[in-house]
Amino acid sequence: MSLGMFCAIPLPYTKWEENCANLVIPFFPAVGLIIGALWYGAARLLLLAGLGKVMLSAFLMIFPYVITGFLHIDGFMDASDAILSRRSREEKLRILKDPHAGAFAVVSVLVLFVICFASTYEIVSGTSAAGKLRFLLFIPAISRSLAGAALLSLKALPQSSYGSYFKKNVKTVHKIVVVLPGIVAAAAVCLLLGIKGSIAVGAMAAGFSISIIHAYRQLGGVSGDLSGYALTVSEACGLVALALV
Repeated sequence: MSLGMFCAIPLPYTKWEENCANLVIPFFPAVGLIIGALWYGAARLLLLAGLGKVMLSAFLMIFPYVITGFLHIDGFMDASDAILSRRSREEKLRILKDPHAGAFAVVSVLVLFVICFASTYEIVSGTSAAGKLRFLLFIPAISRSLAGAALLSLKALPQSSYGSYFKKNVKTVHKIVVVLPGIVAAAAVCLLLGIKGSIAVGAMAAGFSISIIHAYRQLGGVSGDLSGYALTVSEACGLVALALV
């Protein structure tokens, strides 16, 4: 259920079980592990195939967006439109619900793509590219662990389905389940990449925290769009940090 909701990988028909709805968010990081494995696997295959660095960078930059059906990019654009509008909270909430993309959404996603492409190019062009690319295994799990923890712990916006549906019967064990994979993934990055990995993980945590706190203060709660916004910022911060160290 979680994979079908948060990923665009074709799946056999799976019946939606209402009594398992409170497990969809806790299994969000597990979806991230699958995406990370596919992302890293694709990187290794394309490196072996001898793909040029520019094309390789473009493919790796766009891969996590494509495999999720651009789900989190949609949230990033919606949230950017609302937060950057500098309107009243009520007007920002209206903009967040508006399905049309405004100027702030378009400009924000273009900036995001440029930054992520440049960072990915620096990573694949460096002398330690093979080692740094292992970070791709863990980025999606870490970002989704952070997003899941925020969704289960913070007050949801009244208009958000996460508040009225997916948080029903959520207990402490569900919050532990959503946080634990992120901690394990972060520890693995630190062990594999040393100080460089620690800096990248720290950048992801900082990027997510700053963006979700800012969005929460602006709009008074969290939603799927806002978690997608912070998740996207977090992953971009991880790539930028890894490119710089």
